[in-house]
Amino acid sequence: QVQLVESGGGLVQAGESLRLSCAASGRTFSRYVMGWFRQAPGKEREFVARISWNGGSTYYADSVKGRFTISRDNAKNTLYLQMNSLKPEDTAIYYCAAGSSLVAFAPLYDYWGQGTQVTVSS
Repeated sequence: QVQLVESGGGLVQAGESLRLSCAASGRTFSRYVMGWFRQAPGKEREFVARISWNGGSTYYADSVKGRFTISRDNAKNTLYLQMNSLKPEDTAIYYCAAGSSLVAFAPLYDYWGQGTQVTVSS
């Protein structure tokens, strides 16, 4: 099992940046595909980005492509999400997740963090 703890959320203005972190403990972090998902009030959880075991492959939702960057440091057991040019519609709780498949489908991720709130004001 792997435990995930997100941090780095906060309140920012539109156009600003934030970097989220997800610290992993437990089983070997490098064995997992990692993803970021988000859930806005009244909406379903949606895929944001995912990264392969060694960081060599990344994939983004169209809504964040070109603005967000997912990365990982396997030596530090940490996943990151650099978010630039933030928009009010990016406001949501952001979750990191670990899984075994290189997919963007939330149900196929096995472990989840508790989430961190990101609020973007206009």
